[in-house]
Amino acid sequence: MGRFLSSATNRIDAKGRVSVPAAFRSIIQARGYGELYLLRSLDTPSMDVGGPDLLDAFERRIAEEDPFLQTADDMSFLYYGDGAFLKLDQDGRITLTDFIREHTGISGEVAFVGRGHYFQIWEPKQLADYAAQARERLRQLKRRQSGSIQAGDTE
Repeated sequence: MGRFLSSATNRIDAKGRVSVPAAFRSIIQARGYGELYLLRSLDTPSMDVGGPDLLDAFERRIAEEDPFLQTADDMSFLYYGDGAFLKLDQDGRITLTDFIREHTGISGEVAFVGRGHYFQIWEPKQLADYAAQARERLRQLKRRQSGSIQAGDTE
């Protein structure tokens, strides 16, 4: 089954709607999603968006926790309280609610980025900043791993 890949930036129209990228819409259609589930990302100013399977994955994760411990309660609170359902209109657009705008800082444009089994929506500048930071973290990791491999080869 298709994965959400790549990224795109689209403008918000006068009615507060934005077109979901065509590649993402084709995956949504192929998966038979009637509505989308979105959740405020825990550690970035973005929204995680997927179908019912994304919510199912969160519910399976909650079920793994001891129901008498705070972790299960916190997860339930966030996955349900910080989540909402979205519908695509007939033209493949979603409406950017205050719930979305307040967490992301989105105003005139929306950046969509694929994350495999789900996608995220971001304010474009914040996404660019995050992408640069992620690349740098991975460069540093690669350098450390490359250095330890080279050091191991010389011993």
